[in-house]
Amino acid sequence: MVPLLRFTLDLFAAEADTPKSPQPGGVYVPGEPLASAIAPTVFRHLRANREIRIAQAEVTYEFLRARRRTIGFSVGPDGLSVRAPRWTPVSEVEAAIQQKGRWILEKLDALRQRRERLESARIEWFHGATLPYLGGQIVLQLDPEHRFVGKGAALECHGAALHALHIGLPFSAQSTQIRDAVQAWLMSQARQNFESRIAHYAPLLGVSVSALKLSNAGTRWGSASANRTIRLNWRLIHFRQPVIDYVVAHELSHLRVMDHSPRFWETVASVVPDYSVLRAQLKDESVPRW
Repeated sequence: MVPLLRFTLDLFAAEADTPKSPQPGGVYVPGEPLASAIAPTVFRHLRANREIRIAQAEVTYEFLRARRRTIGFSVGPDGLSVRAPRWTPVSEVEAAIQQKGRWILEKLDALRQRRERLESARIEWFHGATLPYLGGQIVLQLDPEHRFVGKGAALECHGAALHALHIGLPFSAQSTQIRDAVQAWLMSQARQNFESRIAHYAPLLGVSVSALKLSNAGTRWGSASANRTIRLNWRLIHFRQPVIDYVVAHELSHLRVMDHSPRFWETVASVVPDYSVLRAQLKDESVPRW
């Protein structure tokens, strides 16, 4: 008998399946068969050591034995991972995978679509290219004559129109030179933005920050340490200001509650009431690849 399962939801977790209701007249209409819902495909884990066929999909996954009482599933950036107690037969593990097959394939398919969106959003570094900035778009303009105040780059704004980022580089500049100049400017803007929002939210939460450090982490937007140091990913500058504010408030709230208990989320909600909506946007929106 398959033991009680505990399913570990990851960053891309979705809402639980809604029970199906009979149609008018009492006629029950079944859902779409799993085999027809998922096109034949292959999902591979980077460190796969087992494979299984679910409907028409071939799934390779990472299988680990662990000191636990239940079988656990997670779908992360690398693919499907399955952890099971040492005493659980492989046949029961595979039966559990099949039982949760629809959920697994939906998560893996969502992960693949997210990767495709990220790849399509990859920035091309040339004169006239665009990139997201504070939820809008800016166009890169090489400016060999450096007709702006300041060093490196400067943003030229024209009301609600597309803003132009003037970069003090010749038209012959290499893509890496353009990228580095833009990154330096974005990091400078990110620091100014974060410092301003920390100054706004810290007093409201009754906390103080000893240092702000910019992060370049691949999968983490921020962190807070016991010594009151806040780390924020500079790539947040691509998002709308309310989303940035949520992350700032999130990390500052950790200076009061160093976990994700209900008391922590109540602390976040005290300054960002719609944090759940902004949190979802942070997960769903694609950040451009560099």
